[in-house]
Amino acid sequence: MPNALIHETSPYLLQHAHNPVDWQAWGEAAFAQARAEDKLVFLSIGYSTCHWCHVMERESFQNERVAEVMNHHFINVKVDREERPDIDATYMAFVQATTGQGGWPMSVWLTPDGKPVVGGTYFPPEDRQGRAGFTRVCHELGRLWRDDRAKMETSAARVFEQLQKEAADTATLRGLPVAKVFGDYLDRCDSLFDPDWGGFGGAPKFPRPVVIRALMQLRERFGKDSDEGKMAWQMSERTLRAMAAGGMRDHLGGGFHRYSVDRYWHVPHYEKMLYDQAQLAMAYLDGWQIAGDASFREVAEEIFGYLLETLRDSGGAFHAAEDADSLPAADSVEKREGAFWTWEAQEISALLSPRDAAIFSAAYGIEAQGNARPVSDPHGELENQNTLFRAMRDEALAVMFDCPEAEIRERLESASVILLAARAQRPLPHRDDKIVTAWNGLAIGALARGARVFGRDDLAKAANEAASFLKKELWDGEALFRTYRGQRGKVKGFPADYAFLISGLIELHAVSPAAGWLDWAQTLQQKLDADFWDAAQAGYVMRSELAGATLMVIREDYDGAEPSPNHLAAENLLKLAALLNSPDHAVRAEALLRAGSRVLETQSFSAPLLLAALDLHERGVMKFQVPAAPPAATAETLRTTYFPRAVYAPAAGNDVTLCEGVTCRIFSGSPAPGD
Repeated sequence: MPNALIHETSPYLLQHAHNPVDWQAWGEAAFAQARAEDKLVFLSIGYSTCHWCHVMERESFQNERVAEVMNHHFINVKVDREERPDIDATYMAFVQATTGQGGWPMSVWLTPDGKPVVGGTYFPPEDRQGRAGFTRVCHELGRLWRDDRAKMETSAARVFEQLQKEAADTATLRGLPVAKVFGDYLDRCDSLFDPDWGGFGGAPKFPRPVVIRALMQLRERFGKDSDEGKMAWQMSERTLRAMAAGGMRDHLGGGFHRYSVDRYWHVPHYEKMLYDQAQLAMAYLDGWQIAGDASFREVAEEIFGYLLETLRDSGGAFHAAEDADSLPAADSVEKREGAFWTWEAQEISALLSPRDAAIFSAAYGIEAQGNARPVSDPHGELENQNTLFRAMRDEALAVMFDCPEAEIRERLESASVILLAARAQRPLPHRDDKIVTAWNGLAIGALARGARVFGRDDLAKAANEAASFLKKELWDGEALFRTYRGQRGKVKGFPADYAFLISGLIELHAVSPAAGWLDWAQTLQQKLDADFWDAAQAGYVMRSELAGATLMVIREDYDGAEPSPNHLAAENLLKLAALLNSPDHAVRAEALLRAGSRVLETQSFSAPLLLAALDLHERGVMKFQVPAAPPAATAETLRTTYFPRAVYAPAAGNDVTLCEGVTCRIFSGSPAPGD
């Protein structure tokens, strides 16, 4: 018999609708029941393509015995973090503060008034390798709530009060960050850079495209021939090439998996997220404009292909993600991470001719016993499996197999077509088909920029259709809504939904200036200012609430897997100021920069997008006014040259005009400074 989640639309909540756990969705009703029955609330937060969420469900939430314990002691609540980032951020702050780490699934026990008592992430069903078992924790917390409630309530109130105070601290409006922050950012990147394998830090290694894009912008700021410019490009280029060669890239179907579990970009965490595709496409577009390297264009084109062929909804917008886990075969009963994406050596030999199999296996590091190092596969899920990564380049393969490089490329392309067709016959991974406004905003921006840079009308068409869908289905004339799945979700949008979509519309305006997207961007910015600006914090905040009371005021200031909406808003405001000739937008952008000056001066690696916005503020926006039919040579320069500070507006006549501040000139194709 299904539980109450059967009435929800979230794919994540629906995955748990048939658990024996008496799950409820977040809401006052659940907490009212907790008060009436005098129980703690167990809050479980995750998302539908989360591997360890699946593991905990399989081990605990589908277990009748464990469910009985949970139902006896607690009121059990499920939250989809992608639908409710406000709730997720509130309790993630507690988990990180009390355990030193965070992640999903997130497990938090709350008092009936929503204050967290104990929190963590994944719990095994029983004690294992020094980790407390979930069943034991449930029994113990149930006992403590019965026998020592006052102590639990006092402790919860004290900790949560401190978190609330820290979250709501008034911003200090300092002076603008000094120019030294740009060099400091380079130095910090250099200290974390992996010169052997690219990227920053060790395992697990995350792509963080915002870090790379900021470096490329600094190359343009300092000049390509300067020591700083060379350093910035070396780190950017090495990382872009390493990710493109690694197993994080889907070499058959396009797009990228979430992150690498090792420093080599070899074995990924296999889920595919829309926000990663959009941001990585932008990074490779930047790389192509700077280097003119066909391989960078190829990667970006593959990402666009994946968006259009796999993640695109019939209405024109884009689905959220594909799962890491899937059934290895049609008759399998248990899903395995990477099952859809990996290969046994004999599969490749059976599908390809002996020579093609040999070439493909050498090119992509195929080994008879599987190519995952033990450190990259601690749970043994990849035994005998091969993740495709580019182990040898075409020129080396040509020497090894004594044939021209053109033949190598032809054979690899032919083999890829065959393997992709065979892969399509496997059980497909779950797709989270909800439409998230913020992530679609990023996708619209990437597609629009790809359309402009590559001269592809199909990408412009896709971007316009996605924007039209959002305007029709997720904008009611007064507010944005966060998600759509068959119908508009109940939750209104957050700062990220506004900021990400505004950014996408600014890019779309460059290729479709007559479609009215700039007007909508202006309207959305006004709504963002009216509903989410917090004068005390000098930034945009979201508030998590329960029964009308604010639990936490959250100002997002970290450019992680997703950009900070405050940092992206600073960039948006500066661009809107130029496009709309609106000094008020520039004033608010400066307030965001002043409020973020301490972060930039002490933790610039956490805020690369804000650093890029500061550069935009210092050097100014380059406003290109482009006629419908510009001179061919000038149009080619605009298309192929890296202008990180540029916005584009329509113009009458035949000339392209470049305005920087109050100075305008006819632009005849002069490249950007430093190039």
